[in-house]
Amino acid sequence: MSRDQRHALDTMVRKAPQPSGPVPVERMREGFAAFMAAFPPPDGVRRTPAELAGRPALLVEPEGEARPGTILYFHGGSFSLGSPETAMVLTANLVRRTRVRAISLDYRLAPEHPFPAAIEDCVAAFRGLLERGIDPASIVFAGDSAGGGLTVTTCLAARDAGLPMPAAIAAFSPGLDHTRSGATMTTKEGIDPFFTRQGLGRTGEMYLAGQDPDQPLLAPAVHADLTGFPPILLQAGTNELLLDDSVRLAERAREADVDVILDITAGVPHVFQAFAGTLDEAGQALDRAALFLTQHLDAH
Repeated sequence: MSRDQRHALDTMVRKAPQPSGPVPVERMREGFAAFMAAFPPPDGVRRTPAELAGRPALLVEPEGEARPGTILYFHGGSFSLGSPETAMVLTANLVRRTRVRAISLDYRLAPEHPFPAAIEDCVAAFRGLLERGIDPASIVFAGDSAGGGLTVTTCLAARDAGLPMPAAIAAFSPGLDHTRSGATMTTKEGIDPFFTRQGLGRTGEMYLAGQDPDQPLLAPAVHADLTGFPPILLQAGTNELLLDDSVRLAERAREADVDVILDITAGVPHVFQAFAGTLDEAGQALDRAALFLTQHLDAH
C-alpha cells in the first residue's frame, strides 16, 4: 500500500489556502472549480454538450467502440457548488474503464434552488432517459459527495413515483445525512483535511433552507427504507467526516436485503478517487467501481 503517496497527498491538501471566514457562494464556486481543474481527465474520452430533461448536461463517451449502457452521473459540491466539468476527472475515468457512455447532469444548486430541487432534476433526468426508450436495466447511477447522495435519494424519489430502478448505484464518499449524526462527524474532526463540522453546517443550511433534515430524502443513512433498491457500491476513506454516512447506509441496505458493497480505503480523504494518477488507491478504487458497474450492466 502506498503509505508515502497517502501521506504526501494529505500534506498537500492541508497546505491549500483556507478562507478565514464565511465567503460568498460565488467565490466558493470559483474556488472549487479552480481546485478541481487541477485534476486532468484521462485521454481516451470525448465530451459533448447535451441537454436532459430541460437541464444542461455533458455527454462523455469512450473513443472507439462503446459498450451498451448509460452511466447517469451526479457531480459533487455540497449541493451548492460544482458542475459536470468539476467532476470530469471522475466521470471520464469511469467511462474509460467501463467503455460505457456517461451523461453528467448539471442539476440546480442551492441556495438559489434548495432542497428538493436537485433531487427533482435528477429524477427528471432518469425519467427523460426512460422516455427515450432506454431500458432501466441498461442505466446505472454514479456520483461523488453530494452527487453520491443523489444516487440514493434519486432512487428513493423514483421508487416512490412508481418508476423502475436502475441496474446499480456507485457512490464515492456520498453525503447521506443532513442531521450530521454520524460518529465520524466527531471522531474524524481534524483528521479530515477538507471538511469541518462548521463548514458542512454552512453549506447544509444553504441546501436545507430551514427544512427539517429528519426525513428520508435528507438523511437516508438514518431514515431511508431501501426495499427494492438495486445493488449498491459505497466507497469512502477513513479520513473523512462523512465516513459513517456510508457505513450506516450499508447497514440499512443489509436490513432491506439489498446487495451492498462497503468499500473503505484507509488513510485517504473525501472523494480520493479524483487523485487517480497521483494515488495508487484512487485508480484501484475506480477499477473496482468500473467492474461493479459493468457486471450489473452485463447481467441484463
